[in-house]
Amino acid sequence: MAGTKEIKRRIKSIKNTKKITKAMELVAASKMKRAVNSTLASRLYAEYSWEILTSIAKNLEENTHQFFEEREVKNILLILITSNRGLCGAYNAQIIKKVISLLKTENSLPAQAGNINIDFITVGKKGDIATRRLNKNVIANFSELPDDINLFEIVPIAKLATEEYNSMRYDKVLIAYTDFVSALVQRPNIKQILPISKTDLKELMDSLEVIRGNKKENQIKEEKIDYLFEGDFNMLIESLAEKITRMQIYQMLLESNASEQSARMVAMKNASEASGEMIDDLTLMFNKARQANITREISEISAGMASVS
Repeated sequence: MAGTKEIKRRIKSIKNTKKITKAMELVAASKMKRAVNSTLASRLYAEYSWEILTSIAKNLEENTHQFFEEREVKNILLILITSNRGLCGAYNAQIIKKVISLLKTENSLPAQAGNINIDFITVGKKGDIATRRLNKNVIANFSELPDDINLFEIVPIAKLATEEYNSMRYDKVLIAYTDFVSALVQRPNIKQILPISKTDLKELMDSLEVIRGNKKENQIKEEKIDYLFEGDFNMLIESLAEKITRMQIYQMLLESNASEQSARMVAMKNASEASGEMIDDLTLMFNKARQANITREISEISAGMASVS
């Protein structure tokens, strides 16, 4: 059994650690609240964007923009969203594992997967480190984004992705992010953002409705709305497609941010609880050691008195 001084030193060290984890838990809880509010507010914009797109989708058969045009997939650009820091449980590990599964599993890619090249845009230092360890080409890394991100700050990411796609360097743009379901549940996911697909956007909205828990009450209406277009139709479609792409990236960054803060809050809460349990166990151990020392000292005094008498 360890000595009482060593046990007291360990108890003191764990108490200091508990103070840090508790403070980090409170900070993460505060950030999570703001991130969740922003995420929920942005989901409404995603829903309205989908309604507009479905209303004009019938016109795309005659006026097709390259944002909606399916190509033979040879090069894929994958935007990977992770955190800059650790101490957030399995948040980073889950999404990185999802990406590795995409790279290894032929079922996740078209039939000619062996000929497909995948390059990365990484958001967050953890994803950048992971992709470079996998010897993948990272064309850009964005690791200085704030927690309270806004639309203006994601413009460089969206612009880079759309320019690379428009220049025909890549035939598909995917984004790997983490869906925020609740404070305890975060779901890693990979979505296609370019080319924009009616089916993909419908799946996105269906998943958002499931997350919101009211799919039956808020199903997307299939009513047809006729719009009058003034000016060049293709130019309008291009502007709309760019805004939808930017919105999707922004939404997924918000989802990932909320998931990160939730995962960090839960991880720090578990660490604080584990610290409390360790302190209790060490306190019991300390009391036993102290009692054993007292008993031994009493036995020595009694033995000494007996020998004298």
